[in-house]
Amino acid sequence: MSLQKPISIKIFLAILSCFAWFALIPQFYIIIKNNQEPWYESVIRYFSYFTLLTNAMVAVCCSALLVAPNSSWGRFFARTGTATAIAVYIAIVGLIYNTILRGLRPLNGLQKILNEVQHVIVPMLFVLYWCVFVNKSSLRWKDFLPWLWYPFIYLLFVLIRGSFSDFYPYPFINIGGLGLRQTLINAALMGVLFIVMSLAFIGIGKLWSRKK
Repeated sequence: MSLQKPISIKIFLAILSCFAWFALIPQFYIIIKNNQEPWYESVIRYFSYFTLLTNAMVAVCCSALLVAPNSSWGRFFARTGTATAIAVYIAIVGLIYNTILRGLRPLNGLQKILNEVQHVIVPMLFVLYWCVFVNKSSLRWKDFLPWLWYPFIYLLFVLIRGSFSDFYPYPFINIGGLGLRQTLINAALMGVLFIVMSLAFIGIGKLWSRKK
């Protein structure tokens, strides 16, 4: 059993890494090719999507754990807190898309496939990885506090840059379309969602560890 577990983790990480990188690389090409903006603006817009940033986080995490588990990056991503934070982020990616954003714009061909990988397959696989392979016994209720920095900094970046470029990647944080007040209300609700989801993952992790 002790020999099989590392092999199963490696196989799972290899599959997840392939899906995560597949979700990112063709999408980068599509955005660069289709945008009418200068190439540097297209690159910035690519990295302005929480979905793509979080899928990139998953891709780097799984690749580091797979090919360099003893490196500083590998040790960082192997931490229970780090893995749980990423699980929260990518779960929210899937939740928000499938409850709010799905169907807002028609997708065809490769873009439709990439969309499903980014918002369904990668979130499901990484949460499954967290459930099966991550040791959750060290999770504490206060661990969620530093996890909020990523969505907070992301929101500041999008809102500040959007005020200059008039580009907002998501309709619920579009100051131009909604106004500042409604956008801040939506941002606050998103903050509550991050806190609730974080506490839910911590609670599930603690309960899971207790049962084991």
